[in-house]
Amino acid sequence: MTPAVAETVGGVSATAAPVANSSGSVTNQAIQVLQGPYITNTYGGGVQCQGPTMNFTPYVTGAVAAQKPFEPSYLDPVYDVTDNFGAFDENGVPMGDGVLDNPGAILFRKDTRTGQKDNYNLGVGFSVTWSKPMDKNLQNLCKEAAAAQIELNQQIISSKRLEFELARLRNCGNLAKDGIQFHPRSPYYKICADVLINNPPGHTHPHTHAISSEPSAEPESHSPGRAENLGAPLQTQPLPFSRE
Repeated sequence: MTPAVAETVGGVSATAAPVANSSGSVTNQAIQVLQGPYITNTYGGGVQCQGPTMNFTPYVTGAVAAQKPFEPSYLDPVYDVTDNFGAFDENGVPMGDGVLDNPGAILFRKDTRTGQKDNYNLGVGFSVTWSKPMDKNLQNLCKEAAAAQIELNQQIISSKRLEFELARLRNCGNLAKDGIQFHPRSPYYKICADVLINNPPGHTHPHTHAISSEPSAEPESHSPGRAENLGAPLQTQPLPFSRE
């Protein structure tokens, strides 16, 4: 008997041909912190001061990797690979001839896990940067200039307010002298409500009268009401007193 070399199984080549497949993905995530400019305060008159600045940047990152459709397991078929018949040995006992007795027959199916799973990634955090000018003297000078500019602005506002009140007083007084005013129910009546006129039209206050020091040319009146016309001084006598 010529020995058979197992090169084929049922006419199908049994040459080993291993195949290795690998796949993967890499996701790079980075947080970029942008350094902002200093906070600048402007006070007018060209005065600008920059102070220390703190930047607080929160961030949230996330990633989800999933496979669709999701199959946690599958039924893997187990085939019948028995080869007990097809030939006989030298004693006439049946033996395999290298050909499957039931090719393609499935004995049973076993539950096999796929290893498939979803991946979730969540990152939460924050970044903080602190920036401060190096020259403190310049900061102090700028603060002094800012304080002076604020006082100047307040003085200008006070002067403008005084000019406005004087103009309102003058205009309301002139209109009141002419007999012109807002109706008491008018919403603008209160504009001139606090303006008083001490000198009504045709009257000047305060005013004086001239008194002449020359004697009057009119004859004196001998009115009995004058002291010098009453005559000699009056004489009084006691009245008799009697006791009852």
